[in-house]
Amino acid sequence: MKLSPMSPSKYYLFHFCFLLITSTTLSKSNFQPKTLFLLVKKDPSSLQYITQIHQRTPLVPLKLALNLGGESLWVDCENDHKSSTYKPARCESAQCELAWSTSCGNCYVSNTLLPICNSCYNVVSNPVTSTGGEIAEDVLTIQSIHGSIPGPVAIVPNFIFSCPTTSNLTQNLGKNVKGMVGFGQQSPVSFATQFASIFKFSRQFAICLSSSTKRNGVIFIGHSPYFISLAFDASRDLIYTPIITQQRFVAITYPHYVRIIRPSPEYYIQVTSVRINGKTLPLNKTLLTLDENEEGGTRISTDVPYTELEPSIYDIVSKAFITEMPKEVKKVPAVQPFKTCFDSTYIGVSRLGYDAPEINLVFQKRNVYWTIIGANSLVKVKEGVICLAFVERKKTTGQAIVVGGYQMQDNLIEFDLSRSRIGFSNSLFYRQTMCANHNYA
Repeated sequence: MKLSPMSPSKYYLFHFCFLLITSTTLSKSNFQPKTLFLLVKKDPSSLQYITQIHQRTPLVPLKLALNLGGESLWVDCENDHKSSTYKPARCESAQCELAWSTSCGNCYVSNTLLPICNSCYNVVSNPVTSTGGEIAEDVLTIQSIHGSIPGPVAIVPNFIFSCPTTSNLTQNLGKNVKGMVGFGQQSPVSFATQFASIFKFSRQFAICLSSSTKRNGVIFIGHSPYFISLAFDASRDLIYTPIITQQRFVAITYPHYVRIIRPSPEYYIQVTSVRINGKTLPLNKTLLTLDENEEGGTRISTDVPYTELEPSIYDIVSKAFITEMPKEVKKVPAVQPFKTCFDSTYIGVSRLGYDAPEINLVFQKRNVYWTIIGANSLVKVKEGVICLAFVERKKTTGQAIVVGGYQMQDNLIEFDLSRSRIGFSNSLFYRQTMCANHNYA
């Protein structure tokens, strides 16, 4: 089979095949949840956002890091992996095509080579590096939602995921974290897209990250409403901006080497300007535009703990922020990784966090913007010292703005893939609630 860029018609053909494959066992039950959820908590050491699923036969709880722009679920299968329902995907199968296979090779189950078996592999990655992964299927369970409380457990008998060819991929993750759960756009086997295909609901999900390392936030998969408390639907105040779709080159080694174009799973949006206390900053507009090489523009990522800014943008933003800070609040020496820090002795604190200048990321129109308040713009680094929770990008290339996890905390952010848009709630503190105030624990 010659691998080539997946056309829309080809995608939907394999999407239909995938529905048939995954629905066979489920057809015995009339249970069709409209919304599923995962609990997610910030790891205090790695600053990654950690969730847990149950997979395999017998079921095993697995801690996984959230990877917003990841193509799929991947799990370390080399250490203590035992499952009677693990099935490698055979080369040239529908599963291989859906999971964007790049090569074929031997099949392994629990580190044992299977005779007369040719499985397919794709690329799996963590925030630092990447490697090959064997594409496979196994049992997976996830909790559903009934109103504003947990509902029945949903069981998927053949959820597609990948097993890295080396366990080293977990070294850059938090303690006892066994893999990453990818929610990337345009990927047929991303976590949310598979559930949407299986249970026939809209391709959308929303994240609500808690600022606490002791209390869970929540990830909703499927239809709103998204209840953060018994009476408050956090999806009702969303401000939407389009998702920018992008293509990238990928190397395929089977049946022969070729470079093809595939969709990028990353979430890009267009930030047209940045305002601080209502004043538009003089930023280089060219840097704010995403080019064909995925340079410039704005990306949303849970892989970075704090928003990263291109050096010239950081310089302008930090200087404007300092100017707009209350005059009695004085600068102090930098505390890594931050460059702009203040004495917190004389800064006010309210239910919206520190008394800080309001930052607006302006989208397609001047009146369409996301507001970042003091709770998300300043971070306490030690007693008496707070810092601007934005960092200067170290790499010479990349996005002009990468919105990080800290800025998303206690905001509901909806990723509506069916309509190709992202919705921002602004801080839930305005509504006197937070992401930890849910009833799904």
